[in-house]
Amino acid sequence: MAADRLCVSRGKKQILRDLRFEIPTGSVVGLLGPSGCGKTTLMRTIVGVQRIGSGDLTVLGDRPGSSALRSRIGYVTQAVSVYRDLTVRQNVAYFAALVGAHNGEEAITSVGLQPYADQRVDQLSGGQAGRASLACALVGNPELLVLDEPTVGLDPLTREDLWTYLRSLADRGVTLLISSHVMDEAARCDSVMLMREGRLLQHITPDELLKQTGQDSMDDAFLALIRQEEAA
Repeated sequence: MAADRLCVSRGKKQILRDLRFEIPTGSVVGLLGPSGCGKTTLMRTIVGVQRIGSGDLTVLGDRPGSSALRSRIGYVTQAVSVYRDLTVRQNVAYFAALVGAHNGEEAITSVGLQPYADQRVDQLSGGQAGRASLACALVGNPELLVLDEPTVGLDPLTREDLWTYLRSLADRGVTLLISSHVMDEAARCDSVMLMREGRLLQHITPDELLKQTGQDSMDDAFLALIRQEEAA
């Protein structure tokens, strides 16, 4: 995936400003920054539901939104994106049918929802409902998985299990773009894209960021990076 001078506007307001980046296949990339910085807009642009204003964006060798990409990308939004009046198994079967997949049970098991497979989504906890959305995104064996703040509301154990599973996907060659406003999650990523006010401040490895800023925590490193940008 690569972007060159990517700009996106809504009405007269520019949301993404001149973004340039490349994301290698099979990597886990954290998209980090405060709320309102443009993370969700960038993800929507990548999956093809947000119009590009100017610049170029290539996703899996194609233009975002092309029909060839529909079965190759999995997208999980912040809000639960499945039918709440259906069971987990019914939801997964429906989404599997849409993409012609046959790995519904595998997807349910992979996110740890097998004990709850026959429960309606509206009877699940918030974290379980989020994992149901993830299971539905996995049924097509996507090459690119885009996750918008998937760990919000999860307890520490569930969050740890989810990150372990996401890393296993990357080990199998899946590319993952994962947004978060929790800076300590950056350490789990191969690289991080740090955004502020629609701009990409840095695309860098967590270790390089700490070394560059001379800080001991990702929160302090991000603040130091902002100060450096303001001073420049």
